[in-house]
Amino acid sequence: MLTLALSIACSVAVSVFLKLARRYAIQVDQAIGINYLIASVLCLALLRPDLSSVTHNTPAAWWTLALLGVLLPLVFLIMAGAVRQAGIVLSDAAQRLSLVIPLLAAFLLFGEAASSIKLAGIVVALLALACLLVRPRAATAGTGAHAGATGMALLLGVWLGYGAIDILFKHLAKSGAAFSSSLLLSFVLAAVLMFVWLGLRRATAWSPRSLASGLLLGLLNFGNIYFYIRAHQTFPDNPTLVFSAMNIGVISVGTLVGAWVFRERLGRLNVLGIALALLAIVLLLPR
Repeated sequence: MLTLALSIACSVAVSVFLKLARRYAIQVDQAIGINYLIASVLCLALLRPDLSSVTHNTPAAWWTLALLGVLLPLVFLIMAGAVRQAGIVLSDAAQRLSLVIPLLAAFLLFGEAASSIKLAGIVVALLALACLLVRPRAATAGTGAHAGATGMALLLGVWLGYGAIDILFKHLAKSGAAFSSSLLLSFVLAAVLMFVWLGLRRATAWSPRSLASGLLLGLLNFGNIYFYIRAHQTFPDNPTLVFSAMNIGVISVGTLVGAWVFRERLGRLNVLGIALALLAIVLLLPR
C-alpha cells in the first residue's frame, strides 16, 4: 500500500504546488517546462523504455503522440488556473471525474456495450461534475460573475483535458505502442513545445526561482505516475483496488488539504458533488 499512498501524496502535492505558486512568485509556465525535462530524465532512468520500439509506431500512433505533446502542457496550465480560481478540492475532483470521458467515448463512438451499473456511474459522475461547477456565493463575493464563470470554464477544461489525454493513451496502447517509450516521447515533445512557447513570449523574464521549482514539480508529477505503475505491479491480480484507492484517495486527501489547510470554501452543492464523485468511482470500478 506504500506505493499507492506515495502516488496519492504526489498527485495532491502537485495541486498544492500550483496553489502556492503565486504566493512565492513562481512562473508556473516556466516550472511546467522544466517539469517535463525532469520527467523525461526520470522516465528514461527508471522505466528504461525500449527506444527501438518507436520505429514500429504507425502514423496514427505518431499523430497521437503529437497530440499528447500538445495536450499535456496545455492541460497542466489549465489545471494551474483551475487550482488558482476554484481551489484544490474542486480541481482534483474534476480531474478524477475525467475517467468517465473514455467510458462515454467507448459507448458512444466505439459501440461498446454498456452495463446498467456503468451507465448509473456515468450519470452520477455527470451530476457530481454539475455540483462541483456551482461556486458558492461566498467564494465569488467581491470578485464578480466573471471570476466565477472563469472558474467554471477552467474546471470543465480540466475534466475534458484529462479525459482526452486518457483516451489518447488508451488509443496508443491499442495500437501496440509501448507505454514507457510513448510516455517518454510525449514528455520530450511537451518540454520542447513549452520552451518554444516560452521563448516566443519575449515579455516574460526568465525566473531562476521558477526554473528551480520546476525540479520539484517534475519529481512530484513523475512520482505520481511512477508509483501508480508500481502499485499495479504490486497488486497485479487486483487492479480494482489500485483504481479505486487512487481516485478515491486523491479526492479525499485533496478535500482535506484544500478545505482544512487552505480554508477553501465549499457550498452545499460542492460537498454533494464530492460525495457523488466518490459514489461514481465506486460504481465505475472495473468488474
